[in-house]
Amino acid sequence: MALEPKEIEAKANEFRACYAKIKKEVQKAIIGHDAVVDGVLTAMFAGGNCLLEGVPGLGKTHLVRTLSQVLDLDFARIQFTPDLMPADIVGTTIVVENEGGKRDFQFRRGPIFAQLVLADEINRATPKTQSALLEAMGEHRVTAGGTTYDLPQPFCVLATQNPIEQEGTYPLPEAQLDRFLFKLVVGYSGRKELAEIVDLTTGKEPQRPQKVMSGPEIVGWRKLVRELVVAPHVKDYAVRLVLATHPQGEFAVPITNKYVGFGASPRGVQSLILGAKFKALLEGRWNVSFGDVRNVAVPALRHRVLLNFEGEADGVSSEKVVAEILEQVATTLKGEAALA
Repeated sequence: MALEPKEIEAKANEFRACYAKIKKEVQKAIIGHDAVVDGVLTAMFAGGNCLLEGVPGLGKTHLVRTLSQVLDLDFARIQFTPDLMPADIVGTTIVVENEGGKRDFQFRRGPIFAQLVLADEINRATPKTQSALLEAMGEHRVTAGGTTYDLPQPFCVLATQNPIEQEGTYPLPEAQLDRFLFKLVVGYSGRKELAEIVDLTTGKEPQRPQKVMSGPEIVGWRKLVRELVVAPHVKDYAVRLVLATHPQGEFAVPITNKYVGFGASPRGVQSLILGAKFKALLEGRWNVSFGDVRNVAVPALRHRVLLNFEGEADGVSSEKVVAEILEQVATTLKGEAALA
């Protein structure tokens, strides 16, 4: 049964307090990168997966480990390498001997059967191995030996990757990129942050992050996120943002027609709405605003906008395309009534 707006507002206030505690504990181990931490938590509470991109040594893996401690989730780390096989992720069927001396087949589960899975340096593995995650990320289940197994809930894949131009990497297939709710770019720390990192890592033993939340609580908050209301005109705005990424489409903007080869799929608008719902909840509101949609547009769409040859040759980034779309797509269509 749907919750009343006042009930959602009360729960939103409760969640904001919990979220503040989560951030406080994470900051014991992670210095700076507030936007990245917020993005990862948004993806997790919205029920999606997240891709973190950045050069080695910026703390991507450490962030995921810290979140598993703070959220008290079963954690598994998979180090992707060129020789990693799909069975190393999903699991494999082995022959075992029972008490009666008879042999039987038994499925031995792989590391994917965890609540929080860190796919470390995911672009180091071959496309065949990368694709082993597709079903798990999209449907929260895996199939092995003709049998389908449900994954534990809440389930989330947080993947890290090094920039594509580095040696020994394989670009992620578009089908897999599309299964990430957000793609976040982890940049370098500034002068102040680096000084704090040195103090934290080279001085006395740092404080250990404490548990704030549990898996069942996260499942409950995910359900609450979906309870939030999206007005028709706000939903239409999100839809038109996604349609504006389609070259030669009805709502395409000039930069799309010139530089984009393929635009966002329906998962793009799903990511916009779920991310925007979480932002509204975090601000104590039970309805989604245009601003909530705009706030999540870049992480939700940057990996779904695929540039054509001209875009790559001119050095245009997908972020620039999304930013231009946000500038040119109005909240209302011409001829419609003004919206508050």
